[in-house]
Amino acid sequence: MAQTAPYLRNLLLARSEWMEERVLQGAVRNGYGSVTPAMNRLFSRMGHRPVGLSELARRLAVSRQAVHQLAREAERLGLVEFVPSAHDARVRMLQFSAKGRDMSASAARELRQIEDELREALGEEDFLALRRILAREWPGD
Repeated sequence: MAQTAPYLRNLLLARSEWMEERVLQGAVRNGYGSVTPAMNRLFSRMGHRPVGLSELARRLAVSRQAVHQLAREAERLGLVEFVPSAHDARVRMLQFSAKGRDMSASAARELRQIEDELREALGEEDFLALRRILAREWPGD
């Protein structure tokens, strides 16, 4: 029986996992080796403004409890801090601490380096085509 080509989903997941592994390797090189893959995903969805745990749970498609546990671990590492919400005194928001902002800047540099390596490996034309295709609006966006 002939083997069929992998689904596009599997190809995208494999490349996403490759990129995440490269970012985590960079974290180790830059002194943030205690960052777990789950924390890395949390950090990638936080943005630069305080965000609620419920919103992060929606963005990550996990439970609020799972996000809370990750946030507590990251807080113990000094990478995030809880701050009061400007709109609701009962809600605490999550934001990067000064150390976390440094880590985030380090990760951004790693991502730029990874993209530069991909540009070199794929060639400028294919690299730009890949970016253009992935940036398009997809059904359901």
